Amino acid sequence: MPIKGDKHRFGRVSAMNWPKKNSVTAILAIALLFGIAGGIRAAMPAFQQIDLPPHSYRDRTPTDAFTRLTADLESGRIPLNSSSEKAFVTSLLNALGVPVSSQMLVFSTTSLQLRLITPANPRALYFSEEMYVGYVPGGRIEIEALDPELGGIFHIFDIPAPGEKIRVERSERCMNCHASAENQRVPGLLLKSVIPGPRGGSLTAFRLDQIGHGVPFAQRLGGWYVTGTHGIADHLGNTFGDLSPRGLTKHPIEPGRLFEFAKYPAPTSDILPELLLEHQAGFINRVVEASYRARTIGFASGENLTSEQSSELDEQARILTRYVLFADEAPLTAGGVEGDANFKSDFLQNRRKSTAGFSLKDFDLRTRLFRHRCSYMIYTAPFQKLPAPLKQRIFTRLAIALDTAKPAPEFAYLPPAEKHSIAEILRETLPDLPPGW
Repeated sequence: MPIKGDKHRFGRVSAMNWPKKNSVTAILAIALLFGIAGGIRAAMPAFQQIDLPPHSYRDRTPTDAFTRLTADLESGRIPLNSSSEKAFVTSLLNALGVPVSSQMLVFSTTSLQLRLITPANPRALYFSEEMYVGYVPGGRIEIEALDPELGGIFHIFDIPAPGEKIRVERSERCMNCHASAENQRVPGLLLKSVIPGPRGGSLTAFRLDQIGHGVPFAQRLGGWYVTGTHGIADHLGNTFGDLSPRGLTKHPIEPGRLFEFAKYPAPTSDILPELLLEHQAGFINRVVEASYRARTIGFASGENLTSEQSSELDEQARILTRYVLFADEAPLTAGGVEGDANFKSDFLQNRRKSTAGFSLKDFDLRTRLFRHRCSYMIYTAPFQKLPAPLKQRIFTRLAIALDTAKPAPEFAYLPPAEKHSIAEILRETLPDLPPGW
């Protein structure tokens, strides 16, 4: 079922005011990016839309954090421990600033390295706000890092033997899924929820193109190992299935029964990182899509927006504002979530505090994720680099949503005290708010 209030798909953009000097490119870009000319779309190579101006995904030199570190990693100027796979992954995560405690284990074959993944050899995932790392024992390292404008940039490389150097390659195959129809044909994050068979192959899938904190828990975490203390009883984690003439039968599988946690950098696959990854993926995908759409509008019309284009920017601002303020967040069930202590400590390391001592990273974990329901992802480069016409619309909508003197019915779920705290945190920690915000 669709997530309420969020039509997360490409929509309405007019090419009427496209500059004549770019007419051929303009027609192709609009046709491909927004589906106006189905015949042209079918004839073009996959992902052609993100390679056309103004995006030029493959022609531009990315500025994501991992690309900036690649030369130092390949030259050995950033030393890594190659004595074992576990030691290498641990040292790599430390070098990238990605917490080891964010580890999550996935045993479904929903990855580029599917032939290596089974319930007895799960894939490990790690993340920070702008870096996402995958590792399969016996396989390669996969990294998605976020370029401020282009979205996900995908890298892959072998774990080097002692004395050997890293050789990083830009991965094209990752784009087959990460820039597919599920991600609106723009490069983002992808989360799957399936019932795997005994060897990891998917028997049935859930949630499909839904990503974000509004996805019901009953449709999440299929094919994931889940550890930790929480009251979410209806998720699909720790489950595999088999098919028979009677249909699909589900079976529980205990984390660590078929593998040893000791071969991974952390002894957990904690529920809290899994919940936060869901939120971050939903945030990033919406921001990346909105950014591509807003840039196309600006390229098509300059400063002379048509009413239709202006309405499209307004709609994107509405979608992002609702997501930033956790509208439609699935409420935590009785008992809430405890969360791994090491992960909570690592997560709070870059906490931005107001003078009152509050931050957007302050956990609630009883009925919802955060005490102050405004996403900490608003500080990330992809949000900060949103085209100005779209970003200013978001700031305007945030001001309306957080106004306690004239409460907006759409945001009545936020009590006045929480609105006041959120506004205070943003004013004191977000540097580019409009004057008088």
